[in-house]
Amino acid sequence: MSACYRRITARIAASPAANRVQIRCAAVKFLPLPQAGADRGRRIVLRSPQLRAIETVRTGGKEKIRRCSCAAVGDLVEIKGRDGGKSGDRTAEVLVAAGTTLVLGVGNRVLYKLALVPLRQYPFFLAQLATFGYVIVYFSILYIRYHAGIVTDEMLSLPKAPYVAVGLLEALGAASGMAAAAILSGAAIPILSQSFLVWQLILSYIFLGRRYRFNQLIGCFLVAVGVIVTVASGSSAGSLMEAGLFWSLLMIVSFLFQAADTVLKEIIFLNAAKQLKGLTVDLFVVNSYGSAFQALFICLLLPFLSKLWGIPFYQLPNYLKDGAACFLNYGTISSGCDGAPLLPLLFVIVNMGYNISLLHLLKISSAVVSCLASTVSVPISVFLFTLPLPYLGVASSLPPGFISGAVVLLLGMLIYASTPLLDPCVAPQPSSVD
Repeated sequence: MSACYRRITARIAASPAANRVQIRCAAVKFLPLPQAGADRGRRIVLRSPQLRAIETVRTGGKEKIRRCSCAAVGDLVEIKGRDGGKSGDRTAEVLVAAGTTLVLGVGNRVLYKLALVPLRQYPFFLAQLATFGYVIVYFSILYIRYHAGIVTDEMLSLPKAPYVAVGLLEALGAASGMAAAAILSGAAIPILSQSFLVWQLILSYIFLGRRYRFNQLIGCFLVAVGVIVTVASGSSAGSLMEAGLFWSLLMIVSFLFQAADTVLKEIIFLNAAKQLKGLTVDLFVVNSYGSAFQALFICLLLPFLSKLWGIPFYQLPNYLKDGAACFLNYGTISSGCDGAPLLPLLFVIVNMGYNISLLHLLKISSAVVSCLASTVSVPISVFLFTLPLPYLGVASSLPPGFISGAVVLLLGMLIYASTPLLDPCVAPQPSSVD
């Protein structure tokens, strides 16, 4: 049996009208479904990287085929019978995962700003705490899941080269993003960050063979425009060019690395499904090895990264020591570290949950869907910063274009979400198959 990426569930009844199939596959496979008589049947053809449904009608010893439109891998495809039955399970799962990712994404952004209140002198320490701390936590969870039988030896024996590439892309994305963010204005970064969605669409088109409908592209475009208007409407028009073209391009390249990382993870899930004979690799396998190799490459880049933060490399040990004292709110260095360790710990926990949720959403849907869920968290975070949050002092005011930008963003999400996952069959002239 060809390897399927997620799962195949079918409810068999007396007629083909009672059958429902939910499937996400990258293999090529014909699945004959039960027939009510000898004259009519229905099959599914899975073509990597798209799924195509065909309906066959047998007359006079020949088989006439009507071809249906394709749906991208990562979309939920349902072939519905006339009797209804249980439906929308995967759609509901994706919606719940997207909502969870959105909530955690908002919490991640808000708590990061709160965590920097006590650690305002040690942001580089917080970044390294997250990078290296996650390796310990992820492998601890992986160890528990392995002994619980959730993670198998076959999952752990998968090739490690893709995980090395994931770690390298994450490290390069972090390094180039830090370098550009140190020079660019705060208003320019949300604008340039919308290139992440563009890179997602391009890379999934090239490497996953995914094809998007026109209204999906329009929806993504409106989401990006909505975020730009919402966040950057109150900034000066020349903020992008104040730091020079090079740094703007470097920030765009950093989002290319991040987009390539997410698309590569989706490819890992798809390839693992083939090698595991229909099963899918546990997301903590991907998270653990990806984080480990990211930490390895970050170690190699530490001299460069510490310089970006204005810390001479020979002073880095003392800087990390003082950062740890502030994080623990312990010793003479702890003055001015009010809120630690509670706020930094809350950020680390929520950030870890956000990363896990984001990878889970990518696993059951697609890189573009996970990107959209993450993108929508930006304007919601902007709104929350206008509330009297503790430790932040005076609340900020809403940008002038917040409402109009939010409306455009919501419109884009509705347009993207309203796209049918599988259009009705369209076949001007059915072909014959002997």
